[in-house]
Amino acid sequence: MDSQNFDVLVIGAGIAGATAAAHCAATHRSTGGRVALMEAEETAGYHSTGRSAAIWIQNYGPPDVRRLTAASRAFFADPPAGFASAPLLAQRPVVTLAPADQEAALQAMLAAGEGLEPLPLSAITAMGPPLREGYAVAAAIERDAFDIDVAALHAGFLKSARLAGGVLALRSRAGRIWHEKGLWHAAASDGTVFRAPVLVNAAGAWGDEVAILAGLAPIGLQPKRRTALIIDPGAQDCSRWPLIGDAAHGWYVRPEARRKLMLSPADETDMPPHDVQPDELDIAIAIDRMQQALDIPVTRVEHRWAGLRSFTPDRSLAIGFDRQAPGFLWMIGQGGYGIQTAPAAGRLVAGLVAGAVAEELLPVLPLVDPNRFAQVTA
Repeated sequence: MDSQNFDVLVIGAGIAGATAAAHCAATHRSTGGRVALMEAEETAGYHSTGRSAAIWIQNYGPPDVRRLTAASRAFFADPPAGFASAPLLAQRPVVTLAPADQEAALQAMLAAGEGLEPLPLSAITAMGPPLREGYAVAAAIERDAFDIDVAALHAGFLKSARLAGGVLALRSRAGRIWHEKGLWHAAASDGTVFRAPVLVNAAGAWGDEVAILAGLAPIGLQPKRRTALIIDPGAQDCSRWPLIGDAAHGWYVRPEARRKLMLSPADETDMPPHDVQPDELDIAIAIDRMQQALDIPVTRVEHRWAGLRSFTPDRSLAIGFDRQAPGFLWMIGQGGYGIQTAPAAGRLVAGLVAGAVAEELLPVLPLVDPNRFAQVTA
């Protein structure tokens, strides 16, 4: 049995694992330490990361998410030299519509949000989207939002980890995990055993399963299916449209690949962790909800897919060391926020491992402490 020693072992090579590995590898590079990234699939980011079409939205998610989102903005705007061959972001305002029964929800968003402002309904049609008369009674806009190039971001973190001496082990599903003599051991499917004093659980929807393998109590992670589809809006040039959705988060639509639209019913259907596929009813619901708001004929669905967005019981992230298991660091529960929080979340993990969390991230620690679920899972 081949054994390999590292300073940090990260399980899961999606966006969470990739950013954790990149930041930890950079931290340990000066001391000659190494980071290993174990991935069960043949390609990194096969599941949720590879199926995400992300947009940076400051006013999205609970307080911990909003703090990490804000702390990640500078990285997206100005990544390190050589990180990516093209810009990671492209401006894309977010417009929220409120039918009469959602007006109170919209007003609550405006009262609590940052950089949100009311938007006259007449301005929406001027921006391009064919809003149906009578659908909405009010609207709001967040102008400082932007598309994120997910593939470039993920690839950039994987490259950064590799250049700092990190190792990516694909087709290496952890079949057994144990702690012995101060080291975490993870046996891969090919018999290789990876060993390190610190194990980062960044396994996405499989986060609780990794914890159980390691002999820990699960947090109560719940994966939820999110459906998406691509449609052709016909002759309309939608490339510069904003992202549009309703205040109840029942649907949203955004430009994709210049002249196409990506549509979602914003579904959250409980699922076990697996290679999730779209449901035809959710696709029909998405089209119906959008067409109630926008005059866009849909003659054909060009592509459809689904991904898993995994939430902790209180829907905030879980990032931190487990008090009951020395060296076991949780990094799960990213929900639908994993991409837009990735740079700051990676820095937070590296800071925890090194014992030196950046001052701006210190207020996040109590909000994402995984030990807050100890009473629930005991």
